[in-house]
Amino acid sequence: MTYDPFQKFRWQLAHGRALELGPRGVLMAIINVTPDSFSDGGRFADATAAVAAATRALADGAAILDIGGESTRPDADPVDAAEEQARILPVIERLVRETDAIISVDTYRAETARLAVEAGAHIVNDVHGLQREPAIAEVAAETGAGLCIMHTGRDRQKLDDVVEDQFHFLSRSLQIAGEAGVTRDRIVLDPGYGFAKDADENLELMARFAELHRFGQPYLVGTSRKRFLGAVTGREAKDRDAATAVTTGLLRAAGAAVFRVHDVAINRDALAIADAMLIAKNSRRDMKP
Repeated sequence: MTYDPFQKFRWQLAHGRALELGPRGVLMAIINVTPDSFSDGGRFADATAAVAAATRALADGAAILDIGGESTRPDADPVDAAEEQARILPVIERLVRETDAIISVDTYRAETARLAVEAGAHIVNDVHGLQREPAIAEVAAETGAGLCIMHTGRDRQKLDDVVEDQFHFLSRSLQIAGEAGVTRDRIVLDPGYGFAKDADENLELMARFAELHRFGQPYLVGTSRKRFLGAVTGREAKDRDAATAVTTGLLRAAGAAVFRVHDVAINRDALAIADAMLIAKNSRRDMKP
């Protein structure tokens, strides 16, 4: 049976929460509690500023808040687990007290993931696809957290074909998750736009996005303000929100479910148009004899 990315998928999360994916696109707001993230480093580097930004994102239409304490840009300075946790845990704790938001923790560390879920986070978002610290899959299984597994080309030899490399890498990630006891209703995949992929590779991965549905899992995508958008438009990172919104519309039409973005409002509008188009398309199809 062919997988339909627009059918309902109930994404099971920690603390008894769940999120419906499929019929409408879902927005995940980026809240970087870092001094050096590539487009907004330092803006939300303390808990008060981060919570304020998260509250604005919810008002603008975000369903998920993704809290990260270490920049993932290629030349970023690494931080240790203690610093990462000191940055993000107070933010998560305050958001749990002050909002009813679904909270994601952006980390590859099993220890940080466990503490974040204990503090109230519902989703673990691992940019290393469980392959840097495989124990993070055990944390997801034991806590019931939703799990976002991202593809990356960093620190390894990639296959020449961008889609085949997705299957090569993510098949191993799904094996790790399965062996740890994570069920498929807790998993969303991410093709990892911008992670050791040049502009041509990113654009090809967008053009061939529908091929990724062979996995039969929903997809989260994160194109927001990425360098390949600058290569196409000539704009600096802070001026790439319009280009991001275009990719949101295109990838939603191709079946992406969750969109990780900096500017929630402009991407909310892009999703509104894309979803309205999809509804009209499906209505016309259903009317045919």
